[in-house]
Amino acid sequence: MINALRGMKDLIFDDARRYRYVTETAARIAENYGFSYIETPILEETRLFKRSVGESSDIVGKEMYQFTDKGGNDVCMRPEGTAGVVRAFLQAKLDRQQGQKYRFYYFGPMFRYERPQKGRLRQFHQFGVESFGEKSVEEDFTLIRMLADIFDALGIRYRVLVNSLGCDVCRPPYRESLVEHLEGIRDELCDDCRRRIESNPIRVLDCKNEHCQELLADAPRLTHALCDRCAADFSRLQELLTSAQIPYTVDPNLVRGLDYYSGTAFEFVSDEIGAQSAIAGGGRYDRLVEFLGGRPTPGIGFAIGIERIMELVQMPESERRGWYFGAMLPDALGPILDLAHAKRLAGERAVVEYHPKGLKAHLKGADKVGARYCAVLGEDELAAGTIWVKDLVEKEERTVPIDQL
Repeated sequence: MINALRGMKDLIFDDARRYRYVTETAARIAENYGFSYIETPILEETRLFKRSVGESSDIVGKEMYQFTDKGGNDVCMRPEGTAGVVRAFLQAKLDRQQGQKYRFYYFGPMFRYERPQKGRLRQFHQFGVESFGEKSVEEDFTLIRMLADIFDALGIRYRVLVNSLGCDVCRPPYRESLVEHLEGIRDELCDDCRRRIESNPIRVLDCKNEHCQELLADAPRLTHALCDRCAADFSRLQELLTSAQIPYTVDPNLVRGLDYYSGTAFEFVSDEIGAQSAIAGGGRYDRLVEFLGGRPTPGIGFAIGIERIMELVQMPESERRGWYFGAMLPDALGPILDLAHAKRLAGERAVVEYHPKGLKAHLKGADKVGARYCAVLGEDELAAGTIWVKDLVEKEERTVPIDQL
């Protein structure tokens, strides 16, 4: 027997229902916020992610599904969603539409070659949004509020962490002071942190090693080094969150290590999923469009790890819906098929049992597929041009003319 590859999982039955419920709920809320659906290819040129995610990142360095295709192109399966959306934004020349604002949402599979564990697969799914052309900190707040609305609708408890990553004015001097501090404790840091001092020093703050975090307790904080404009924006964001009664914590170690990230960074965490507590994250990337060859365009987005939250989702009770049609003799199957097709054309769900059975067996079949109505055509009904129908919710039954049904 051939099984699914390690770290790749089928979505079937309850998992499939949960996935659809999450994506449909999130999409409905995103559209209420004025976002439009976008779908980008799973395969992209590798250089897109090297430029956007960063060659020094673990994703590019260790985790991408990268290969050369039959045309000799260096391609990879997307490890995240933002880069593809920005590429589509540029390819459509939307960066040249002065003063326009574009807001997109997407969902689908992403791929990273890492050690599989609970809530972390090699093929996983994300729901994300990207907003282009709006610089205001009110947009940052709006995306955080949208995430809160999504998790509230799904019945998931969460905590919100926020930070500011500064800008081109305040981040360079901060980086210098941080590197100076890190050099003083270099020998005690882990191998990853020592490597990042040269390539991406701000990522050291995000290290998950407990000993490194103890060493970083006295490291300079970016929130203490913000310029007046960044400090004012971060203060305004906190005012908006407080006014909206969204509980949050300022986390100075919440960072995005690449140069085009700036301003607001945020993360939603849950205490119900163990060590991998992050269930969504996002931030502002005002230089990414320019970094990928477009005109300067402010941007901000977030992504939800769907597998991370599926077990936490409070699913609504399933309701019986639609029709089950059954025949008690072979000659009744033709009319049954026509009735089912008429119901489908009318926008209703209809399931047909092709094998003639007794009434009790048909009732069990209707119950098994979750139908609200069980409609059975027997010999007497066929002769009279009628059909027997039972409402499995109200427990009422009746015989009606077929053309009336």
